[in-house]
Amino acid sequence: MENESKDCPVLDTIESLTKEAESLKKKLEDERLKLNDVTLATVAERLDIINYMNIKPRRTLKGHQAKVLCSDWSPDKRHIVSSSQDGKMIIWDAFTTNKEHAVTMPTTWVMACAYAPSGNLVACGGLDNKVTVYPLSLDEDVTLKKKTVGTHTSYMSCCLFPNSDQQILTGSGDSTCALWDVESGQLLQSFHGHSADVMAIDLAPSETGNTFVSGSCDKMVLIWDMRSGQCVQSFEGHESDVNSVKFHPSGDAVATGSDDATCRLFDLRADKEIAIYSKESIIFGANSVDFSVSGRLLFAGYNDYTVNVWDTLKCVRVCLLYGHENRVSCLQVSPDGTALSTGSWDYTLRVWA
Repeated sequence: MENESKDCPVLDTIESLTKEAESLKKKLEDERLKLNDVTLATVAERLDIINYMNIKPRRTLKGHQAKVLCSDWSPDKRHIVSSSQDGKMIIWDAFTTNKEHAVTMPTTWVMACAYAPSGNLVACGGLDNKVTVYPLSLDEDVTLKKKTVGTHTSYMSCCLFPNSDQQILTGSGDSTCALWDVESGQLLQSFHGHSADVMAIDLAPSETGNTFVSGSCDKMVLIWDMRSGQCVQSFEGHESDVNSVKFHPSGDAVATGSDDATCRLFDLRADKEIAIYSKESIIFGANSVDFSVSGRLLFAGYNDYTVNVWDTLKCVRVCLLYGHENRVSCLQVSPDGTALSTGSWDYTLRVWA
């Protein structure tokens, strides 16, 4: 009997705390509703419809021997790095379609690749659980100077350089993100909060750039403070894995693409989902999303081999890009906004403009 009486206060505390948590949740919801004064579609009604879009395939980049898994534009707006299931990383001149470098990785399924801000380095990784950096120079073999920067306990799904060549941010199948120092290979910060594989990360577009977003197989979208390692905001709504995340150019919203066949827009200030981009005819997952430079268009690559172009404000599809012969695995608008690159499981990359 004694034990039971001892346990009771604990149970009471748990109960009162649970009640308090519930009431706080309700208060939060009420505050959100106060902000939720008008829908995005209503605000967008006065805008003109986007009628005409003349986007065509302009270049096809052939050379990978297997599925293209990731690509990234160089800051010079001309070169593209791509990585593939064949274990190759290729640097392309997107204008001439020439290959300037081809690097064989120690492993297949190179799931992530990224250019450094200087354009002189690329990073990549995948099923080797590592992120490796390669300095690009035309006079010698790129692989001679390669350097392993960081190691996760599962595959590396995505990487980017936040603001300088000195640091690299990675997302992994071990459900964490990590910030590494390129020179020393030291782990500067780790980000714990997801409960399943991290699939995508994106840096907020501000100059200071201390915020990034991650999307995961736990269906959640989390906003992180890079300095503290803390998750500062979270968004739910997707019904399946989140495959891609991208900040709106304003920095005030995040677009996502998911296996639930929808893309969504989450507003950081309103702290909620403000738009959903879907059609009954679209039943395949979205693998990759990116905004036009103005943020008015959202490009999304799907498993049904197409790219859908959405009007972000009116929430309607304005264009459909056909051309690939297998799922579109990655897509990115060029830094100056004049072109769109797509990579696919059909072994090719295409440049649209």
